[in-house]
Amino acid sequence: MKKFWQIALYVFLFVASILWIYPYIWMVLASFKPANEIYGQFLPSRLTLEHYRFILQAADQMDRPFMLALGNSILISVTVTLGVLVTSALVGFALSRLQFKGRNMIFNFIIFQMIFPGFMFVVPLYVLIKNLGLIDTRTAVVLPSLVSAWGVFMFTQSFRAVPGEYLEAAKMDGANDLWIIARVLVPLTSSTASIVGLFTFIGIWDNFMWPLIIVSDYSKMPLSVLLASFNMQYGSYLGPVLAGSVLQTMPMVIIFLVFRKYFLQGISMSLK
Repeated sequence: MKKFWQIALYVFLFVASILWIYPYIWMVLASFKPANEIYGQFLPSRLTLEHYRFILQAADQMDRPFMLALGNSILISVTVTLGVLVTSALVGFALSRLQFKGRNMIFNFIIFQMIFPGFMFVVPLYVLIKNLGLIDTRTAVVLPSLVSAWGVFMFTQSFRAVPGEYLEAAKMDGANDLWIIARVLVPLTSSTASIVGLFTFIGIWDNFMWPLIIVSDYSKMPLSVLLASFNMQYGSYLGPVLAGSVLQTMPMVIIFLVFRKYFLQGISMSLK
């Protein structure tokens, strides 16, 4: 009887997974269908690259440079991810290993700040960016995300778990704090660095609201915002929109397949 319920559970989970992934499979197949078959049968009668060709050629003439937007997304996501890793490691080291007045208060403030949703800070961030003269620039998209409270918290907790003997041995060899962070602490907490980096990259890649507010120049938009603007003005071009959506999601699919072990580690750590 127990085996029967296990099989039933596996069948249910399999069916649920198919229902969950079906929209993505349909989107991928539809991006290769002829335009007149997108709403027709599930499988295309023939495969075509006309929608992807439109993105590469005709979209630029309509002031929607999709490939440039894809490059913007990659540049912004990689820059922010590296920035978050560096700042989180530095601040995490200070909060976990250095003794100074107000350390616990700063750490408690970081935890307190994590409670509030990001949209609450949009208005003051916009005022700050405007005063800095960075409206409608890529820097305006990158700058507010270079420090992550969640990343600082993760690194602080991980660095605290490293035995102090490793740090003392490095100091006896003449290592400074930066060397200790880069060559001792980060390698010993590589799983934390991987998790923070992966989730940061995904969050920035999918970020929509802030770039939509701060950037109006199509040549500086990330792909997520450009796709939305294209869909609003050229909704009849469904095929290119689907092709652009595939390009938008493909890096996430590849990252998930390559680093799925770290995704599972991140989920398990979050549940703990």
